[in-house]
Amino acid sequence: MSNLKPGAAKTRKRLLKAAIEVFSAAGVLGATTREIARVAGVNEVTLFRHFQSKEQLLSAVAEHVTALIAETLAHQDEWTQDLRRDLLHYAQLYDQMLGEHEALVRMFIGEAQRHPDEALQVFQQSSQPLREKLVAYLCNGIERGTVRSDVELSLAVDVFTGMLLAGMLRRHVWSISRDYSRDRYIEECVDLFVRSIGTSVSNPSYHST
Repeated sequence: MSNLKPGAAKTRKRLLKAAIEVFSAAGVLGATTREIARVAGVNEVTLFRHFQSKEQLLSAVAEHVTALIAETLAHQDEWTQDLRRDLLHYAQLYDQMLGEHEALVRMFIGEAQRHPDEALQVFQQSSQPLREKLVAYLCNGIERGTVRSDVELSLAVDVFTGMLLAGMLRRHVWSISRDYSRDRYIEECVDLFVRSIGTSVSNPSYHST
């Protein structure tokens, strides 16, 4: 929150960092405000000055992580407008942020079945602005003639980010050795996606039928 005093903003940042650590390790049910306050080095009263409840803190954590990821699309005007290059850059940063918060992402996925209102809904709502930014970029692509006009953009974005999420989870959960690298997986996701939504302008090998 930009209107906070420097000291309060610093404390809020420490609380968010501690909350990420505790939620990642203990889940929604196991995490307590007392433990989060302890990890942050403050008392519970201070925590409740910033966040009225554990649920509000959980929502703030999801928004904080999503805001970090959203920085990948914060300056669309600075993008090259080359569809593959821009999506590859986005995918690399998106994968990096997912990897950095892998335990928290797994926590949200795991808690979704038991506490959809407290976990999945919070995460979906907070990630909506990020999703909308990528949809807007692809919408601009339609206007530039690099993205097919018949593409259902919301669905396409969910497919694309779903591939990236699956790749991150696979690397962190499965110990099976694979004959391709993280970078190669990301590049293939981007290439498949561009071939599926791009026009001949963005993909010379694309031919409409």
